[in-house]
Amino acid sequence: MNTITTGAPVPDMTPAAAEIVVLVMACAILVADLFIPQRRREITYGLCLLTLVLAALATAFYVPRGTVIAFSGTFVSDPLARVLKLFVYAVVAAVFLFSKDYLKDRDLFRGEYYLLGLFATLGIMVMISAHSMLSLYLGLELMSLSLYAMVAFSRDDPVAAESAMKYFVLGAIASGCFLFGTSILYGVTGTLDIGQIARAAATLDGLNVHLLFALSFILVGVAFKFGAVPFHMWIPDVYQGAPTSVTLFIGSAAKVASFAMLVRVLVEGLGHLHESWSGMLAVMAVLSLGIGNVVAIAQTNLKRMLAYSTISHVGFILMGVLAGTREGVESAMYYTLAYVIMAVAGFGMILLLSRRGFEADELEDFRGLNARSRWFAGIMLIVMFSMAGVPPFLGFWAKLEVLGAVVDAGLTWLAIVGVIFSVIGAFYYLRIVKLMYFDDPDTATVMAAGVDLKLVLSINGALIVWLGIFPQSLISICNQVITAFP
Repeated sequence: MNTITTGAPVPDMTPAAAEIVVLVMACAILVADLFIPQRRREITYGLCLLTLVLAALATAFYVPRGTVIAFSGTFVSDPLARVLKLFVYAVVAAVFLFSKDYLKDRDLFRGEYYLLGLFATLGIMVMISAHSMLSLYLGLELMSLSLYAMVAFSRDDPVAAESAMKYFVLGAIASGCFLFGTSILYGVTGTLDIGQIARAAATLDGLNVHLLFALSFILVGVAFKFGAVPFHMWIPDVYQGAPTSVTLFIGSAAKVASFAMLVRVLVEGLGHLHESWSGMLAVMAVLSLGIGNVVAIAQTNLKRMLAYSTISHVGFILMGVLAGTREGVESAMYYTLAYVIMAVAGFGMILLLSRRGFEADELEDFRGLNARSRWFAGIMLIVMFSMAGVPPFLGFWAKLEVLGAVVDAGLTWLAIVGVIFSVIGAFYYLRIVKLMYFDDPDTATVMAAGVDLKLVLSINGALIVWLGIFPQSLISICNQVITAFP
């Protein structure tokens, strides 16, 4: 008996196993959360952490090794995606754990926060594995819409609502610019597939007016999500106005998505046009280093100071990418991972010192911390020294890798600019150390944070020291991933 088959063949879902796990679990938790009473809300919290564990297992053991392009060229599973996703799971799990006590103290411990975090994580995963400008845009919007809602999560806080509105309006403009640039790029190349765009770009003149026009608009969208100058105006207000647990998410996991977006579009898709976009990136890198480090000196709010610090660190990441070499991309990836590790610890310290009715987000709130807790003052010192690039901590090696790649690419002047602004930026990091160790405390309040937060924060601080003493452990991972990168 003959069997007649109709319709299109069912695609292999294995490369997207982790995304499917997160999507199915998020939808299931969304329904289950409706029936979970508020006093047992930790069930939702536990299920969200379980989702991240299952996604990590799927990524590590179920997703095919090597590079696999699926779903008609819109999705790619490669070593870069695998490493970045595993890193994102760990970061998001730490964010969820750090946020628990903070949300409870403010009567915000609701399932919506964790579900929005899962959907934002799903958007990040889609961006990391995007092999089409369309799938990249869909992942970008999924992440962005979730983050807009998270910023406004504290519905009774007018400052958070204002920050969310500004984030939404400016984010919509940036997304529109990215989509407009993508449409022009499609008109020039005739495709949205990043691999095919790369092949088409190899045959195009880098001075093609239409191509430069498309590239400019795409860079606006990428630079906004990264927070590079002059598209940085949302970062200080959103970082300061959003609940600290949300600021932690935006300042850590979302940066990995921005790096993936930068690499997928510029390096993988438009790498042959390096001479056309490297100048634009150089301007943004120098402006980010300058404005980020100089303006941070004038800040008295720690979250706002860390926002400008983020802008300056973005300048270093852009420096690595604009070098246009494999070593440069490797150093940019290493810097991104290092920065996220440091940022989680930095914002984690704010959550540690915060309590019901009190936000420890002013520099003065860290005054005399050493007298209150030598251990956590030491962790904050490690974070600040590492962000300043003091050896032998993780941040020093991250800066050194980027500077080395830039010098090897013949951009010595840019490396000198990076060093100068790093020295200037060290001032505002050392100012916090001075407040902790040389000033008297204004309060003797005991830290009310849970044991789990203190334990993970301690591990985070130890990790910064460990990766500073043995930097090759993380550098080798970045080297292997980028070596396998097309």
